[in-house]
Amino acid sequence: MTVTLHLNPELEAGLMAQAHARGKSVEEFLVSLVEGVVQPASDALTSDQRADAFEAWSASHRLTTPLSDYAVSREGIYEGCCG
Repeated sequence: MTVTLHLNPELEAGLMAQAHARGKSVEEFLVSLVEGVVQPASDALTSDQRADAFEAWSASHRLTTPLSDYAVSREGIYEGCCG
C-alpha cells in the first residue's frame, strides 16, 4: 500500500530527526510506528513470554544500591523545600 502524507516543514524535520536517531530511513521508522499501533508486540506473546521478556529487560539494567528508608520517606523527599 502506498500512502502520501502532507507534513508541515517542522513535523517533517522532526520525523527525519527521529528516524535518523534510530538509524532508520523515514519509511522504515514510519512502518515500525504503524506496526506498533496496529499489531502491538505484547499481543503476539503468551503471558509466559511477556514475563520472560520483562525479566530479561529488568536484568539488562545495572544494579544500584537501594535508597534508605529516610530517602524515600515523606520527610526525606520534602526536606528543606517548605520553609
